[in-house]
Amino acid sequence: MTKSALQVARAAYKPKMPKALHGTVKIEEGAATQSVADQEAVEKLFPHTYGMPIVKFVETTDKIDYPTANVGVILSGGQAPGGHNVIAGIFDGMKSLNKDNKVYGFLMGPGGLIDHKYQELTADIIDEYRNTGGFDIIGSGRTKLETTEQFDKGLEILKKLNIKALVIIGGDDSNTNACVLAEYYKAINAGVQVIGCPKTIDGDLKNEMIEASFGFDTACKVYSEVIGNIQRDCNSARKYWHFIKLMGRSASHIALECALQVQPNFCIISEEVEAKEQSLDDIVNEIATAVAKRAAKGDNFGTVLIPEGLIEFVPAIKALISELNDYLAHHQDEFDAIAKDQQRQYIISKLSADNSAVYASLPEGVARQLTLDRDPHGNVQVSLIETEKLLAEMVGNRLAEWKKAGKYAGKFSPQVHFFGYEGRCAGPSNYDADYCYSLGYTASALIAAGKTGYMSSVRNTTAPADQWIAGGVPVTMMMNMERRHGEMKPVIQKALVKLDGAPFKFFASNRENWAINTEYVYPGPIQYFGPTEVCDQTTITLRLEQGK
Repeated sequence: MTKSALQVARAAYKPKMPKALHGTVKIEEGAATQSVADQEAVEKLFPHTYGMPIVKFVETTDKIDYPTANVGVILSGGQAPGGHNVIAGIFDGMKSLNKDNKVYGFLMGPGGLIDHKYQELTADIIDEYRNTGGFDIIGSGRTKLETTEQFDKGLEILKKLNIKALVIIGGDDSNTNACVLAEYYKAINAGVQVIGCPKTIDGDLKNEMIEASFGFDTACKVYSEVIGNIQRDCNSARKYWHFIKLMGRSASHIALECALQVQPNFCIISEEVEAKEQSLDDIVNEIATAVAKRAAKGDNFGTVLIPEGLIEFVPAIKALISELNDYLAHHQDEFDAIAKDQQRQYIISKLSADNSAVYASLPEGVARQLTLDRDPHGNVQVSLIETEKLLAEMVGNRLAEWKKAGKYAGKFSPQVHFFGYEGRCAGPSNYDADYCYSLGYTASALIAAGKTGYMSSVRNTTAPADQWIAGGVPVTMMMNMERRHGEMKPVIQKALVKLDGAPFKFFASNRENWAINTEYVYPGPIQYFGPTEVCDQTTITLRLEQGK
């Protein structure tokens, strides 16, 4: 395989990790835990893994002999920078416990476990992928582990390979499924531990024990570089308004972090739209007002950042989507049988009066996109809804109305972009390379401690890596009950942007100035070598959250 000079140099990078993980560790247990909400319902569903304590690893001089324990790993869901380093951390951690331990990768996600497709991951294979982006070492998939038939089928291959523990590397839904699997294997005394690792570039899998989901740092740096480049072009050509949609279906963490890094003229935060009960019309008026104010200064250019999931946070459309999801969960075949040119009228006739009126008011293209195939969790695939085009068109129409009324005299030429895949498989930043390796190594320590139903946790990451705190958090602690496919299901509670949090407050205190003036920042590409303040910086979000 031909490699670039950067790949060769990155292969030699030694990830930094918490001091406590460098030798033999012992476990410190905290108090019993409970779920973030719906305690009675969650405990009833997880009687064997509910209420377990938070754990922390500390150094010890004790010598411990660990028996051989083979481990399986699964990459689940969308890619995120650093996944390969999680696996490298698991591999190195397990080998440090016992040189005869083996690590097996199940191919193409959870489906590999069910279909018994796997590969032993040897040192030669692992070394090829250290500090690289992507999930191509074993591939990923979106098969949901949710039935006892699947669990039993998986157990067959786990027993055959003498696998004592399974690590599932994924987002909130994947880790929810990992917890269900842990509960089942514990209930039947299968002798298999299940550990999760927190992955999602969207940044919505976090709490006081999981301060960042891996990949978020790298993805935001990649997007911010490109937005910065667009802003430089924008400020040079001085004739375009760029509408830029960013990843983030359920939360606006990416949009907010990128706004903090590049200081655009306008950034929508979905959670604020919902809190203020804004309509699409309200959002369009706000953007058009910013465009008009800049035009009055002679600046007919600018940037607008839009979170991917915005449409679901507009209250009227959120209510519509909720009813649509429920209806199509039970009538998808009936809907599919309707001729395409009659589907719009069919939906209008089946919804409640309010939601029917909202649906009927939407442009044909957007209405159509709301009824397209659902994702595996039964949700609208909002990444397919071209919100950036919709807003650019609506702002243009609003400005044309104002021009006719003599309220606006500027020029408006929009350009639209969607940044998604560009950030998912980027080479991990030093932060993500270190953090992910530490998460994997911590997972091996949780396995050695006999834990199951836990998520690997590494905290205090704004400090130097040797001061990071490694441990584990029970997955049930993060759960609540939510409606999925028309039924109440236990799921990890998504972390939304907190409007009373330091990152949003900082953004809110500066956005009026950024809107009118041209205060662009151009972050440039990710730096891997050089001064710590350039190479090892965390996200601005994390620094503000921790008062750094």
